[in-house]
Amino acid sequence: MKVALVSPDKTRLTEIGQLLQAGAHAVSATAGGAADLAALAEREQPDLLLVDGCSDAAGLAAIAAVTARHPAMAVVLLCAACSPDFLINAMRAGVREVLPAPLAPAELEAALARVGAKLRGARAHSEGKVLAFIACKGGSGATFLATSMSLQLARTSSVLLVDLNLQFGDALAFVHEGRAPSTLADVARAIARLDASFLAASTVKVAPNFSILAAPEDHAQAAEISAAHVDAVLALAVQHYDYVVLDIGRPVTTLSIKALDRAHRIYPVLQAGLSSIRNAKKMLAIFKSLDYSADKIEPIINRFERKGQIGVADVERALGKFALHTVSNSYRQITAAIDHGEPLTISARANPVLHDVADLAEALTALPQAARTAQERAPSRLLARLFGRLSGRSSRPHPGESHVLP
Repeated sequence: MKVALVSPDKTRLTEIGQLLQAGAHAVSATAGGAADLAALAEREQPDLLLVDGCSDAAGLAAIAAVTARHPAMAVVLLCAACSPDFLINAMRAGVREVLPAPLAPAELEAALARVGAKLRGARAHSEGKVLAFIACKGGSGATFLATSMSLQLARTSSVLLVDLNLQFGDALAFVHEGRAPSTLADVARAIARLDASFLAASTVKVAPNFSILAAPEDHAQAAEISAAHVDAVLALAVQHYDYVVLDIGRPVTTLSIKALDRAHRIYPVLQAGLSSIRNAKKMLAIFKSLDYSADKIEPIINRFERKGQIGVADVERALGKFALHTVSNSYRQITAAIDHGEPLTISARANPVLHDVADLAEALTALPQAARTAQERAPSRLLARLFGRLSGRSSRPHPGESHVLP
């Protein structure tokens, strides 16, 4: 296990470091305190951060900032005297265990064994996939496809949509009539409190397995959200959701790049028109400059007319070799559904757009050939299953687990 140790006492730093090395752990030792925790965690990226001291309010605040930024990192705190109130506050800060100081070798060994077992268990579950939808041109339909894809995936998986169109985001309005009680800006302002329960409480639950973290209503609040805030939210979200879908505003900014870096798939959304294709070429050039591999990028031609003047082959010649998808044109029905704030699955279950979104999800989830063959033989039953009202359980438990201290 990779362990980063910090203590203001150089003698104890040496003693604990020797105990850790005797257990065949990779150890980095730092003489310091609360002010050093953030830089140490960022630099070393340890499995375990073992902190000697930091038992006051400032120390717990520093630890909370580290656990929010690095949710997969275990933190164990050494404390000479711990009251019940302190233990509760330590738990809220994200501390995994509190051990008495001075530290007995047997207690340290037992704590390391518990932490190691939990880390191995966490790693046995694969992280959720991040899917990013970004419009090549205003009005391309990226938000509609992001919400529709989320609803489709939520049939069998847990899904969180994060609206990163910070100035003009309205993803929630596409599938829900109410307003969000909390937004991404509220999460950013309380980033030190970020854990699975807080994240879940900040979302709007649209369907049993589908939640949305809405964009802020006020553009001034949007300015308070940083790339680090977004990265912390996504780092936590992939631990608790099967899919994290991003609706990204059109400008490619430092913040959106931080999100795109985490994406398993990027879906640039365009239409079969010259201006949209030109913008798509520029966006793909940006992605190339960011060293995103071609297999990470799958453009979607939205509102596609099969008998239109510009066909798939024309778009392929213009953009290059990518896995292209098409979504049919059904402007009237889709607009009517959006105006009512309800999913297309409710108002128009037989709409061909839903079939195209299902194909997009199938390409992502890579169903076995036997399952694909069975679906092809029974298309009407497939549509009934895919596009009925959302129900069923997620393959991953709902967020909300908390740290338990001994």
